[in-house]
Amino acid sequence: MKDRTKLWIAENMQELMKHQSIDRIRVSEICRMAEIERSTFYYHFKDKYELVAWIFFQSAFTVNAISFDDAVNAMKNMKNEILFYRRAYEDTSQNALWQYMLEYFAQEYSRIAMEKLQTDVIDTQLLFSIRLYCYGAVVMTKEWVLNDNVTSAEAIVEMMFRSMPERLQKIYFGEEFLNQI
Repeated sequence: MKDRTKLWIAENMQELMKHQSIDRIRVSEICRMAEIERSTFYYHFKDKYELVAWIFFQSAFTVNAISFDDAVNAMKNMKNEILFYRRAYEDTSQNALWQYMLEYFAQEYSRIAMEKLQTDVIDTQLLFSIRLYCYGAVVMTKEWVLNDNVTSAEAIVEMMFRSMPERLQKIYFGEEFLNQI
């Protein structure tokens, strides 16, 4: 029941975002459209920004960050939901989606690196490389969603994976990385 309510709130937020930017949407509007009380909204989300991040995470949790096909499908999903992602990326508030994405992907790539390296600790340089790569990938994704109407999802993902620092490529994909894409 709890997840159904969250999904219902999310669907209504996505509908509102088709018509206006996040900064113009008020929680009271979301509640009115979803036919819920404000207390119900705040039971599930601390604010509208957390709601937008939750919507993103619903699809992100199903993506294997180092799978070419999963990454392509995620990018295609962004194109299919272009209004939502454009509005989300246009938001420059202190809780902007790209910040949630950066933290999520940095944690996910760190987790995968620890798993592949069979360790519980990542050295400072490796962590820096992971965060730098994730920052670049998130910003390039943002540019793609906001400005690029021609480059395919496959081409974007391939460029991102090929732009990954060599040390990360070896950890995530092994020595034969360039032949795998």
